[in-house]
Amino acid sequence: MANHALDPLSADEIRRVTAVLQRDKGFGPGWAMAFVEAVEPTRRQLREGAPVDRRAHAVVWQRPEGTAYRALISLADDPAGDAISSWEQLEGVQPNMTDTDWEVTDQVLRGHPDLLAALAERGIESDDDVLFDMWAFGGHLIPERYAGKRVGWVDLWVRGSENGNPYAHPIPGITPILDLNAGELLEIEVHGTSGAHGPSLPTVFAPVMGEYLPRLVAEKVDGFEVRTDRSTLDIVQPDGAGFTVEGQELGWQRWRMRVGFNYREGLTLHQVTYDGRSVADRLSFAEMVVPYRDAGSQHFRRTAYDIGEWGLGNMTTSLELGCDCLGEIVYLDAVLADSKGQPKEIRNAVCLHEEDSGVLWKHVDYRAGAEVRRSRRFVVSFHTTVANYEYLVYWRFYEDGNIECEVRATGIMVTTPYDASAGAPAGPVVDQGTYAPIHQHFIVARLDLAVDAEDGSGNTVVMTETVQPPVGPANPDGLALQATSTPLRTEADGKQDFSWETQRAWKVTNPNKQGGLGQAPAYKLVPGAAIPSMLAPDSPVLERARVLEHALWVTPYAPDERWPCGEFVTQSTTDTGLPVWTRADRSIENTDVVLWYTFGIHHVPRPEDWPVMPVDIVSFWLKPVGFFDRNPALDVAPSEGSGDHCHHH
Repeated sequence: MANHALDPLSADEIRRVTAVLQRDKGFGPGWAMAFVEAVEPTRRQLREGAPVDRRAHAVVWQRPEGTAYRALISLADDPAGDAISSWEQLEGVQPNMTDTDWEVTDQVLRGHPDLLAALAERGIESDDDVLFDMWAFGGHLIPERYAGKRVGWVDLWVRGSENGNPYAHPIPGITPILDLNAGELLEIEVHGTSGAHGPSLPTVFAPVMGEYLPRLVAEKVDGFEVRTDRSTLDIVQPDGAGFTVEGQELGWQRWRMRVGFNYREGLTLHQVTYDGRSVADRLSFAEMVVPYRDAGSQHFRRTAYDIGEWGLGNMTTSLELGCDCLGEIVYLDAVLADSKGQPKEIRNAVCLHEEDSGVLWKHVDYRAGAEVRRSRRFVVSFHTTVANYEYLVYWRFYEDGNIECEVRATGIMVTTPYDASAGAPAGPVVDQGTYAPIHQHFIVARLDLAVDAEDGSGNTVVMTETVQPPVGPANPDGLALQATSTPLRTEADGKQDFSWETQRAWKVTNPNKQGGLGQAPAYKLVPGAAIPSMLAPDSPVLERARVLEHALWVTPYAPDERWPCGEFVTQSTTDTGLPVWTRADRSIENTDVVLWYTFGIHHVPRPEDWPVMPVDIVSFWLKPVGFFDRNPALDVAPSEGSGDHCHHH
């Protein structure tokens, strides 16, 4: 059994879950497992410290009928006592996409005579080098004749050579549509003529330079050579790592936390404390919505829910020392279930390391001399590959109590050939006869903060702004600025928008505690990369993801409220998450609050983003405000081996 109630399921536990489903429900050939994950205990259960029964939550479905079921499985001390404690048929929903759906796509299309004929019309005589990139449908886009089916639409790409970049060469104008449960090609759409979804598309490949492997680039670009002017840069800690790892529990200086991992969110962080004081119960990403803002025939369906449809955990990739992480590294492996219910290990799924972070604090006094301290940060990270894109996620913990969440997006943009004679392209030109659509990456962070709440006390979120008092006798030159604080008392108040003009931010305060200066201890969500949706109010995309209407939503903690756009977003038509929960306008004052913060990238492509994109970096911060009575990093020692250089007279 697991060592701690928050630990992810082990490989053995996954096998036991599958064995119970086989024994009691006939799970096996003809079935698929969407996911299985550990049922996490609530904060109250953890605080009370009583033993928590080990349980697993799974969703499975029958193919080809498509009937889906939810199961709760109790895992006993003795595996012979494992049992299904609840079994529910799910009506009108489609489970998340799995590796089975990818396998079916390839099995159906590879060698299919109808597809081969369509490819031949475009001068492609074989599908050996064709990539089938299957996307899930938004429910509003499914043709009525396919209602009730589990359907996918397929993008087609072809490699220019054995290891060439397939995303360099889109095959425009043909879109296979599949019944993924029946394993059947329903139709091949032929489009691209003038009409509702844009002008005609060329049927020949544009002369692009779409390669990124150095030897392939050299074949296409005269004079290309790999740089040799980089000197060696080593990150060395002779005494070893400065952090500890005990199972899933991490310790670094005054920080303590637990690491979790599941199929949907990927990395999760739990029970985050600083010097024994609680900061957060749980930190994770709960949804990612990626709409392509192009009405053309190749893109009008292209809105991905990278978390709800696919799962960041499912797409997490192994990290390599010297490539993804530098320094004195400790890796954590992850174990998930595949669609057959068998455990699959992701080696080196999570990277743990320390980094130098420049100067932490400094002052030079003409008498006392210079005092300077260098900053270090502890980084917990994972990388995930979502078809053509990569997301690199970093949670960084600093010596002064700050937490930074950073996302780096890289990978390869979706591109489309265009016919210059038919008019201007629908997006920025990135190569010869080729444009890339403007698109957005909306990431929803689920921040279950617990500021100084290790005793179970509640938190209140306060909206802070800086205002300009009117010019008058008390402010004759108009120089004054004042900070205002507005408590958010109900869920209606908790729907908040970003305001650059007033430097709006949100403090999670503990009104039940008092610091040495009389202040309520708090952590402030300092917003970054809060991009507007720029969607019409009745947009079908917005109907499925109302979370995009506000930068922040605040709700009272409820253990079953995990997914802001609803539990099942595959083929959804409406949002069954935050807009439904918040209709009750529950109190969010002096309670266990959850913040849902939407941030991301508004990507207007550049030629410099092609053929592989340098990282685009976005972030937000959680910063202590009155959590301490003074700078908590006064006690950081001067850099080792510096002699008097960092504190001299």
